[in-house]
Order: sequence, then structure tokens, then C-alpha cells
Amino acid sequence: MRRVAITGAGTINPLGHSVPATLEAMREGRCGIGPLEIRDVDRLAVRIGGQVRDFAAEAHFNRQQLALYDRFTQFTLIAAREAIAQAGLDFAGELAARSGVVLGTAGGGVGTWDENYRHVYEEGKNRVHPFVVPKLMNNAAASHVAMEYNLKGPSFTVSTACASSNHAMAQAFQMVRLGMSRVMVTGGSESMLCFGGVKAWEGLRVMSRDACRPFSANRNGMVQGEGAGVFVFEDMEHAQARGAEILAEVAGFAMSSDAADIVMPSKQGAARAMAGALRDGGIDPATVGYINAHGTGTLANDKTECAAVADVFGAHADRLMISSTKSMHGHLIGGTGAVELLSCIMAVRDGVVAPTIGYEEPDPECALDVVPNAAREAEIEVALSNAFAFGGLNAVLALRRI
Repeated sequence: MRRVAITGAGTINPLGHSVPATLEAMREGRCGIGPLEIRDVDRLAVRIGGQVRDFAAEAHFNRQQLALYDRFTQFTLIAAREAIAQAGLDFAGELAARSGVVLGTAGGGVGTWDENYRHVYEEGKNRVHPFVVPKLMNNAAASHVAMEYNLKGPSFTVSTACASSNHAMAQAFQMVRLGMSRVMVTGGSESMLCFGGVKAWEGLRVMSRDACRPFSANRNGMVQGEGAGVFVFEDMEHAQARGAEILAEVAGFAMSSDAADIVMPSKQGAARAMAGALRDGGIDPATVGYINAHGTGTLANDKTECAAVADVFGAHADRLMISSTKSMHGHLIGGTGAVELLSCIMAVRDGVVAPTIGYEEPDPECALDVVPNAAREAEIEVALSNAFAFGGLNAVLALRRI
């Protein structure tokens, strides 16, 4: 099987409108969560979120494009432009036919749904814009990236709740590794921070009203975020032959299903996914130095994940670092794994481990090194990125330093 390189990365999220800005915020332990600025926020019980601030869509897209692009698609295209520019690829001829795009999202065009429900039910309108369906469909972002960059290979969207990005990137990884594609543009995006999106999540009673504090004994729930992360996965030989900068190697992947409960996580399911990623990449567990945790800040998720890490790594669990960057950017739902992969790249490439901010009280059920409140410098050979979704869907990626 072929080795797979990451040759480009792009993002827009609550921490920054680019990869350099995001990594700087992660190094500084900066929080991108704040008061929500959305319509009817006074009708919400939860009024905080990780919003992309100071975003002017018209600076990136013309009027015709904005009629077709939901906010989640806008975020995707901005991130894809940064990633592909860094990779320095021109998709023409044979390369176009052997390159594709696979992206993750849980909600797709939630903002478009919300806006048009208002038009019909609240304002009594009998017609909606003719582009509503192509604007809200979950595959809109993948299709528009493919059209903008002439990507004529496999193009589709994966929707597996909070594991969507990791599952999407895994599909891209497998396609390149098996020689089905030479290059895949991959990652994920989400934009659920509208009245309907937040109100729906309120009903689950898993949301914090003040802060995201993963692993801290006084944690009281997750905080939603929005944004996108997009990467270029490329055949290693192809990348090396053209002299591309390689950010990291995608070394392994595994997924599992809890097959147990629609919302409660399973230690065994999470452990199988982590152990499977190590086996798939031929990785010695002792070489793993960092795990970007799913780390939602809910009581059930954090202790279950820590127990799974302890089961998989044994005594080495006390020597590796595990942090949740959701404490900074919030939970981007289907897009979260893509933004979190940036912290794994930063760990293996730059030797900087992002912190878990907001940590206030030790929890004996989360008694691992959670990198509380301040980033660290360390040589990291291998990093894991965990995603454990509602429905019991687990997806773990392993990155290796080049």
C-alpha cells in the first residue's frame, strides 16, 4: 500500500481565519467561545458558542455564489482555497481525473433550513428561493469544491454526526493508500449556530451555559462551534517527486461501532477504534506522544474516553499527553475532527501540544495528563485524533512525524 502525505491545510474557525492564526491561538491557549450574536438569541437558554467572528462573506464570494452557498459551504471553500494553495497543485489532465473530494458534515445547510422555515411558517410566504435545495444539501460543499478545482475523481459527503470529518478523512486516506486516487481534498465543516440549530441541541441537555471545561471535575457540558478544516492528502511518492512540503504522514485509521446506545458512549467501542488505528499503522503504542481527545466537556464522554485510553495504552497512558481543543473553539459537530487535526499536525511537525483550557479541578476519573491551560513543547513522533459520535460511531486517525 502507498504512503499518504498531508501537503496542504486550510481552515476558518472561531480561533482564526487561517491555519497560522489558528495555530497561534492554540499555542497561546486563547478561547474563541463567547456570547452568541444570532437572531432571537434572547429566546435561547444557551447563549454562548464558538462563532466565526468578523466574517464578511461578500469579501470572498460574489452575489451569484452567495445565492448558492450556505454558510457551511462558504467556510469549506475558504478552507479549501488555503489548503490547495499551500499544496501548490494544479488539477488538470490525468491528475484531475485521479483527484477527488470527500468531506464531512452532520447538518449541512442548517442555516438555510432555519431561514426558509421562518419564511414559510413565521412570515407566511408560499414560495422559497429556487436554489434552496442545492444550497442546503449535505453534499453542496463537496460539489462546489470539486467544481472550483476541476476534481473529477470520487466526490461525496460523509455524515456520521460528530465523527463525520474523521470518517471522511479516513475514506480519503484509504483511496490514496490503495491507489484509487492520487490526491484527495478532505476534511469537514459545520455551521449550526442559528436559532433552530442551537434550540435543537438545547433539548439534549448536554450544553454548558458558561464555558467548555473538558476533564475538569466541574465541567457541565459542551459548547457548539462552527467552521471548517480542509486538507490535501496526497500519494507520498507523488508529493516527494514534485518537491512538495509534507506537513505529516497519515499513518493509520480505524473505526468501530458501539452498537449499544444512541447517545451514551462506550469505553469498549472507543478503545477498539484507538487500538485499531495503531494496528493499521503498525504503530508501537509507546511511540504515541499526544492524543487530541474527543473531549466534549460532558460528564459521560470525558471519563469514558480517559478509561478507554488507559485500557489501550496501559502504563504508557500516564506518559502521553491528551488534550481537548474544543475548550478553545467549541464543538464543531461534523466539522470538529478536521479543525482538531490541525493540533495533531502542530504536535508532530512543530513539537507544540495544544492545551485543554478552562481546566479548574482535577477529576479522579480523568486522571491523565490533560495538558491543563498552557501549551507545551515536546517531541511527538505519533499523534492520534479521536472522534466519538452519537450513534456510537468511533473514528480515530493516526499521524506520524516526517
